[in-house]
Order: sequence, then structure tokens, then C-alpha cells
Amino acid sequence: MELQTLTYLVVGASFAIYLGIAAWARAGSTSEFYVAGGGVHPVTNGMATAADWMSAASFISMAGMISNMGYGGSLFLMGWTGGYVLLAMLLAPYLRKFGKFTVPQFIGDRYYSKTASTVAVVCLLAASITYVIGQMTGVGVAFSRFLNVSSDTGIYIGMAVVFAYAVFGGMKGITYTQVAQYIVLIIAYLVPAVFISLNLTGNALPQLGLGSNISGTDMGLLQKLDLVVKDLGFDQYTTSVPGSTLNMFMYTLSLMIGTAGLPHVIIRFFTVPRVADARYSAGWALVFIALLYTTAPAVGAMAKLNLHGTVNSAVGLGQDAAGHMVVNPEVITANADLYAPEASLNYAERPDWMKRWETTGLLKFTDKNGDGRIQYYNDKTANPEVQKRVQEAGWQGNELEVNADIIVLANPEIALLPNWVIALVAAGGIAAALSTAAGLLLAISSAVSHDLIKNVVNPGISEKNELLAGKLSMVAAIVLAGYLGLNPPGFAAGTVALAFGIAASSLFPAIMMGIFSTRMSKEGAVSGMLAGLLITLFYVFAHKGIMFMKGTEYVDLIGGPNSFFGITPEAFGAVGAMINFGVAFLVNKFSKEPPHHIQALVENVRVPRGAQAVRGAH
Repeated sequence: MELQTLTYLVVGASFAIYLGIAAWARAGSTSEFYVAGGGVHPVTNGMATAADWMSAASFISMAGMISNMGYGGSLFLMGWTGGYVLLAMLLAPYLRKFGKFTVPQFIGDRYYSKTASTVAVVCLLAASITYVIGQMTGVGVAFSRFLNVSSDTGIYIGMAVVFAYAVFGGMKGITYTQVAQYIVLIIAYLVPAVFISLNLTGNALPQLGLGSNISGTDMGLLQKLDLVVKDLGFDQYTTSVPGSTLNMFMYTLSLMIGTAGLPHVIIRFFTVPRVADARYSAGWALVFIALLYTTAPAVGAMAKLNLHGTVNSAVGLGQDAAGHMVVNPEVITANADLYAPEASLNYAERPDWMKRWETTGLLKFTDKNGDGRIQYYNDKTANPEVQKRVQEAGWQGNELEVNADIIVLANPEIALLPNWVIALVAAGGIAAALSTAAGLLLAISSAVSHDLIKNVVNPGISEKNELLAGKLSMVAAIVLAGYLGLNPPGFAAGTVALAFGIAASSLFPAIMMGIFSTRMSKEGAVSGMLAGLLITLFYVFAHKGIMFMKGTEYVDLIGGPNSFFGITPEAFGAVGAMINFGVAFLVNKFSKEPPHHIQALVENVRVPRGAQAVRGAH
């Protein structure tokens, strides 16, 4: 069947499943709307959490970032996975034991202050709205390529689908829809990875294929990739680190604690019946997440080798009689000259997948030397040997721009896999973006309807009207998310990392101190949240070029990019968190300690049932 028709059928079938589940699981009460009635099975919740967790950033972008960054891309694996472990062990069970619907409600009750709750809502909205921009952008990318529509049209379709199952189903509808979305996205991720691993290494498990020899040779896949990228002026794939070691550490820490503070993931642990179930569902979610996260490094490495093999025949990849991409052992072991004219790809003979992705604008070719061939290399390299060979070959600069976001989506096409695999990947990418977008939109909705309207503006509101307010808030959130997806702000490229930085610098410290410090006051918590949030936003926006006028000159307030010890804006959330903790404890020293009943509440949340009796307390 023709690819476009098959893609329509596969994506359409997945949408039909989501909408059918939404109709079956409609929310009829505020409890079902916010936490699915609190009766979700731990395994089901674990799968839904994994889908909520693995956004477009995980499915579409992560392997692409690893492909571009090499070893340094492991910071995303360590940060996001480590953050989930931190959340599962230190936060989720205690928040579930506290028994409230949302993070702002926990902060408001724990710090006995509506002001604290309101500040938490502001922080939650800042993180969630920033994060949802990336999801809607991902929806637009997937739709524009696979459904042959503009990215704007893709966003409109995504808004309509999310509206159908999120507004009416609430958390109940979202939970069971996310289970279906997880199944779709994990199959869509693993199937092409298995195909490509078999083609390149003969090993069906991508995790093992990454460390295997290339078929028909005694050369390891990573060894060959290191040789290719070094010869083309890139950093060695297996050792490259972006920026300084300090920045990599802070980047990883920011992702980790930001992950633990993301409200749309935390709220999932309120949907299970018991505290023990929160632990079980966290464990199951980690298993489901690991299936994708352990595969991503292999996908990134193999995609990079496939891309180089397509553009430069000296890498040693070609097609067999059936049209599948395979390894040519004779070429790959001959150390052929990557700069020979006949080794580069003639643009007029470029494969169909390049033509299709060029229409999206995410892949661009510029013939800088007018030879009609594609030269793909690092034209900013300081390697004198590469510079000499480039000069001898008459190259005038890198001519191919490849957006990292296309690596996973285009990989099956690059590897010449069957059309049904390509269609499946399209459905998986869309499912990943929609599942996280739904979770974020529910977090935004509950923050407005439950934490602002119910707890602050109108405490006497009826359950029926609160449910209506929640649905209207969801509609407003979808419209706002769609608008930001259609008109992304200037910093949109870093929105996902910024969202993690906001959560890390504002919500995470307040939650941690709320659970593990009986004497942290409301003044300390509020001051810490505001300080962490404001310093992080200041650093990010100042770095992005926002200047202030002094007389007739513009003044850079932070002294240039990465001026704080070389730390990038994406990594600054960890610094914001440290400032949050520091300000909170400093202000707390000059504040009145919390009431005794609040201190007793904290002790009760943190100490397991029966511990008092074991210690002989009464």
C-alpha cells in the first residue's frame, strides 16, 4: 500500500481508539476529573505515567540529541531517569499519603497559607505552559511530515483530539487513553530499532547491537562511528562532552530535580487507591520507561551512521537486492577517502526521504561550491588535518542542515524500512506528544479550577460548578497551548529544558522541605519559590539577548552567554534550586516556626504507620 494512504489509516485508527476510550471513561465527578476517582490499578497507572512522562522530547528529540551530542547526550538519560527515581522514592509516596489532589494544594496546606498555594500555582503554570509549547510544536512537526499538511493544520488537529478526550474524560479519560498511547508509542519506537539493529549488526536487541560488530566485519559499530565522525571534523562520538564538566553536572542535576518537580507527573500518584500502590506504580512506570530509554542510545548512534552512509558512500552502507539498507564490508574496512568527489551524494540523486523532509524545512541543502553534490561535515572544526583535506577537495562549508528532531521520525525512511513501519512511527510520535500535552493541560486546569477558584476565590463553589470550571479551564488551556504552538516565542527551541529548570528552581525545593522539614515556615517557602523562579527566568531571558537601555547604549546584564561559570541556561535550574533552598532557610531563621498541628502533620506524612507504636509513643 502507498505510504501516505497507510499513514492516514494507522494514525486514524489510533485516534479512533483514543476517542473511543474517552467516550467510555467520561468523568462524572471532580474526583474522577482530577484523580480518576483514586482507583486506578498500579500497573495501569505505571503505564499511563510512562506515557505522560515520555513526551515528544523523549520520543522525537532525545535520540536526535544523543545522535548529535554523542556521549554527552547521556545527560538526558541520567537526568530524566534519575529524576524519576528521585520522584518515586522521595516524593510520590508521601504526597499520596497526604491525600490531596494537586501540588499547590499540598503546598498551601503544608505551609498553612493561601499565598503559598497561589505562588505554587504561578510556578506550576509557568513550568507547564512552557513545557506544553514543545509538545504542540512536536505535534506540528509529526503532522506536517506524515499527514502531508502544514504544521499549523497539524496543531489544530492535535488540539481537537486532545479536547475530545481530555475535556470530557478528565484524568479518568486521560489515564486510559495514555495506556493506549503508551502501547502505540513503545511499539513504534522498538520495531524500527530492532529492524535497523538487525540490518547493521545482525543482533535483534538494539541495546546489544550498539556494542556489537558491524555485520561481516571485525569492527564495532561505535568504533566505526568514531572513525567516521572524527574524519569529518566532529568530536569523537563516544567521548564528546558539551561544554565543561561542571555544566554537564549542573545540566544533569537540573533535569533530575526538575523532573521530580513536574506537576503533571506528580499528580499521577494521586490516582491509585493506597500509598503502597503509589510505590508499585512508580516501579512499573520505571520498567515501562526503561524500554525506551535503554533503546534511545542505540537509535541515536545507528541513525547517525545511517545518515552518514546515505550522504557519503565511503562509510560503506548501501542497498541490497530487496532495497534494504545493508553494510558493504569491503568499503567499510577499506578506510576509503570521505573527501573523494565520487564519495559524496549527488543532490539530484538524493533519496525520496530527503525530498519529503525538505518540504518541512527541517532538512536543508545549500550548494556552497556549486558542484551539485552534498558535502556534510563539521565546517567549524579546528582539526588541521580535516581542514587540509577539505581545502584539497574544494569544499566551501557544510551544505546539509539536519534538525535533530527528525532523527527518530526519519530513521526508518533512511534505513529503507517497510512503509507500515514508517506509518507506525508517525502514530507513535503523535501519541507521545498528545499524551504529555493532555497531562500538562490537566495540571493547568486543576491549578486554575481547584487551587485558585475552589481554594482561594470561591471556597463555597459546588462540585458541579467546580467540575464545569475545570472543563472550561481545560478549554482555555488548550486554546492557549495551541496559540503558543502556532506562535512560539523566541526561546521556543529551549522550552523543554526551560520547563524543567522552572520546576527545579521553584516547586521541587518547596515540596522537599514540606516533606522533610517540620520547621520550615510559610515565609521561608514562599520567599524561596519566588527567588528560585525569578533568578532562573532572569538568567534565561538575559542570556537570550534581552538588553536594558542605559543612555543611548544597550547593556548586557549578565556579561554575555553562559557568564555564570560557563553554565548554560538549560542547566541553570539547579543553581535556582540552590538559591531557593538558601533563601528559604535564611528567611526561616527570622520567621515564626509552624504551628504544632502542622509539624505533627509533617511527621505523620513522613513516618510509616505503626512507627510511633514501635518506638513506644502514644
